[in-house]
Amino acid sequence: MEPLYSALNAVKVLRANVAHVFEVLKGGVRADHGEDGKDTKFLLEFQELATIVIFNMRFNLSPGIVEQTVASLTPPPGPFNLGNTTFLSQESTQERQALYSQLVHSYKWTDKIHEYSNLAVTLLSQNSLKRSYMNSSSAKRRRTLTSSHNVPPQTVDNVIQTIDRLYTDMNVTVSRPFASNAVLQITLGRIMKAVVAFKGLMIEWVVVKGFTETLDLWTESRHKVFRKVTENAHAAMLHFYSPTLPELAVRSFMTWFHSYITLFSDPCKRCRNHLLNSLPPTWRDFRTLEPFHEECKP
Repeated sequence: MEPLYSALNAVKVLRANVAHVFEVLKGGVRADHGEDGKDTKFLLEFQELATIVIFNMRFNLSPGIVEQTVASLTPPPGPFNLGNTTFLSQESTQERQALYSQLVHSYKWTDKIHEYSNLAVTLLSQNSLKRSYMNSSSAKRRRTLTSSHNVPPQTVDNVIQTIDRLYTDMNVTVSRPFASNAVLQITLGRIMKAVVAFKGLMIEWVVVKGFTETLDLWTESRHKVFRKVTENAHAAMLHFYSPTLPELAVRSFMTWFHSYITLFSDPCKRCRNHLLNSLPPTWRDFRTLEPFHEECKP
């Protein structure tokens, strides 16, 4: 490929120099040639450019780099196998004649997908973070512990009812639209609402919206402040997760979520301001539950 690249580069240089010659001829005598002897200066410039073009033609093209490179190339052993794409040449309509270029583009796109997938597999295989305290080797040597995924619905209801009784300003409603897994609809005062999807006793998904918005699991809030709270709720969901103590994990998350009852009243603990970049403190510390702005959080 290197000799062929050199040949193509020589042709590219020649085309650029020829294009420059025609640009000079099209422009004619310019103001920078001056008034004295301007015709002579123009002819000298044209002669210099023509000499460069002649040099490229003599020493680079014939008999030069291009001919030597073409002579050194090995012809293909046989015709290329184009498969079913050979039938594209039989199309007579103008719309279908462009299919071949689109097909080539799709092949290139597929090759990039394979390349990026291989890189992703390499990176993910190095990631040791798992939502479990057990590995495959230890699971073979000991009896498998009860998973937080496989919890009877009655146990989940008892945990939720216990949490609901702790807070008078937070209303929790349980429904099961997807088989046995619970979905909570939480109303926090007149501040905001949330939908929390469970799998057993493990929190799978959280969506936070404003008090007057319609709740669902699929669309985010139209207000930026509640979109920020949703992002932080996802972080808290992963932070409090515990496969060995699932009930404690749910209670800790609910306690953290209840701290947003003062979302619009408490100032930031670091800057002491209620608003920063037009937003209240949307972050709550996982340990102390103190409010912070996104830019001020520790």
